[in-house]
Amino acid sequence: MRSQEGTVLRSHGPGPELAVEEISQTAGPGETLVEMRLAAVTSQDRALLSGKQLYAPFTPGSEGFGVVISSAVAATGAGVVLRGEGIGVTRPGLWGRYAVVPDAAVHPLPPTLEPTTALTLLTPALTAHTAVRRVGQVLAGETVVVTGITGLVARLCAAVARSAGAARVIGLAGVMESVELVGDLVDQIVRVDELGQVGRDLPWCDLAVDTLGGPVTSGVLGHITPGGRIALLGYKTGEFTTLDLHQLIGRDLRVLPVNVQRTTLEPGAVGQALADIAPARLRPEVELLPASRISEVLDRSASATRFLLDLTVLS
Repeated sequence: MRSQEGTVLRSHGPGPELAVEEISQTAGPGETLVEMRLAAVTSQDRALLSGKQLYAPFTPGSEGFGVVISSAVAATGAGVVLRGEGIGVTRPGLWGRYAVVPDAAVHPLPPTLEPTTALTLLTPALTAHTAVRRVGQVLAGETVVVTGITGLVARLCAAVARSAGAARVIGLAGVMESVELVGDLVDQIVRVDELGQVGRDLPWCDLAVDTLGGPVTSGVLGHITPGGRIALLGYKTGEFTTLDLHQLIGRDLRVLPVNVQRTTLEPGAVGQALADIAPARLRPEVELLPASRISEVLDRSASATRFLLDLTVLS
């Protein structure tokens, strides 16, 4: 066993008020002791602090990055991403100078991915991983279409498909949308008109990942090869669509909803998702604040900005 004494942010009741306390943390069998550097402020963290935490005193923090002090699954000094196994929900979280986590919650950080980028993109990357690898079950050599390609999750879906060995990745974008940020993620851009109608220049594909819904869904279905499938990830352009049952049955197409909340991540999913998006070199907007300003971060819950806490500054 290995112990370390350090400062944590703890909640003693419902609400955003957190106390700075000094505690000792000990890693037992099957656990890893980590010196924390960064932590995300997730919607789950906010929900727990609003009064839904399972016990008190409670150390929040469900996603973070740190350096290994002792572990049976990672080298001492290695930078790792921490997520899962009840961290910050049913067991103490990561908002502190040190954290003890289950070995299964320790995930490698790809060498080409910066910690801030990894934490900022972790949740959407896992959504893309679920849609493309888990639900869509993309195979090497396939052609993949991703709708709404200018959106963050769609771009990550394209990156995952590319990493999984797709031969071609085609992105659908609106006629007025800039595709400057898409870069090398796709081999071809196909435009969708103002009514959501998909042009006939869309090639045949084996898998479509649809983030838009509405008329786009039915339009893309007409371009999927026999035995192919469409993974439904969103409905930005409409909650309703028309399914041509003749082509659905006749070409043996599969319509697959992506429900991340009901999908249990398999072992290795976090590391795989991060490895998939690393080559895309995306640079998301993020604001890094010292952990001592956590109350300010929690008060800005309506902001679209993603916040990360610098856990090296706790006092």
